[in-house]
Amino acid sequence: MTDKTKMKSVAAFDIFYLQYLDETSQPTQPLPKFAKDPNTLINFYSQMTLARVVDSKAIKLQRTGRIGTYPASIGQEAVGVGLATALKQEDIYCPYYRESAALLQRGVSIEEILSIWGGDERGNHFKVPKEDLPINIPIATQCLHAAGVAFAIQYRQQPRVVATSLGDGGTSKGDFYEAMNLAGVWNLPLIFVINNNQWAISVPISQQTHARTMAQKSISAGIKSIQVDGNDVIAVHQAAVTAIESARQGKGPAVIEAITYRLCDHTTADDANRYQNSETLTAAWKIEPLSRLRNYLTQQGLWSPEKEEQLQKEILHKVHQAIDLYLSKEKDSSEAMFNSLYENLPAALIDQYEELQKKGGYS
Repeated sequence: MTDKTKMKSVAAFDIFYLQYLDETSQPTQPLPKFAKDPNTLINFYSQMTLARVVDSKAIKLQRTGRIGTYPASIGQEAVGVGLATALKQEDIYCPYYRESAALLQRGVSIEEILSIWGGDERGNHFKVPKEDLPINIPIATQCLHAAGVAFAIQYRQQPRVVATSLGDGGTSKGDFYEAMNLAGVWNLPLIFVINNNQWAISVPISQQTHARTMAQKSISAGIKSIQVDGNDVIAVHQAAVTAIESARQGKGPAVIEAITYRLCDHTTADDANRYQNSETLTAAWKIEPLSRLRNYLTQQGLWSPEKEEQLQKEILHKVHQAIDLYLSKEKDSSEAMFNSLYENLPAALIDQYEELQKKGGYS
């Protein structure tokens, strides 16, 4: 091309950012109607607090050898609670692995969550959200599962919506792009929620993508998107409600990018001190979601140290009861890892199955 080459713009896009409570817990704009109900906000805060206590206790259980590797969501609770409270019970959730906050809100029990990370697959057979998919460990493959479920719902003409979640690292996977492309082409009732906690294990955003936002990746699939303050549960919930109800009305899929920060190790197998900047981490603790909402509730005369003490007491009692149930649960047999894998085991697995039986299981 030369300087005389003429071109015209054929498309232009904007990514909008949503926030209601800023870093100092002050409203940036009039709050949506639901946020004017004190009980709603107190419920949000209680659920985020429950998730943090469960995570903290689960880390201790892993350190003492009573569950396996565990991925906490400390600092990211507003993403899970904001999304899960926007879904109806009949909707379907396809989670990735860092989702204790959302799972608890959906009705998954603490005992079931501990069982999953204790290696007992029976934990994934949820008693309450029976049609929600199990947590997904492989990165971003749950996006394709969600697209399949959304297609089935659309085919059956059911007024339901599917939501799936993933981390910022997952947006670099082909599974994510393929699922978005299917959702866009087929106009599926599917919502993608990106937990942008700044880290894909030890890889920072700057080293995994050149995109200025994760939300803009939806442009490649021709579907709408929004970026929200992921430490503001009001903003997350409002964005989720808007996207979910739009999808329910047949207006297509959406991507929500929630900006937050991982205030813990990637999992209990990680040591984030090796790569996280201590000053950045200290700054992130000052704007995390629990303190942000707690400070706002206190400013509004809706919360107090006495209420906080009572909430902590109630949650600890509930969590300790669940831990006791988990620890007293009869262990599943070693053969269980085979029994639900295939209808008919292939020869290689039959040999392994028989060998395991001969040894009387494993310790």
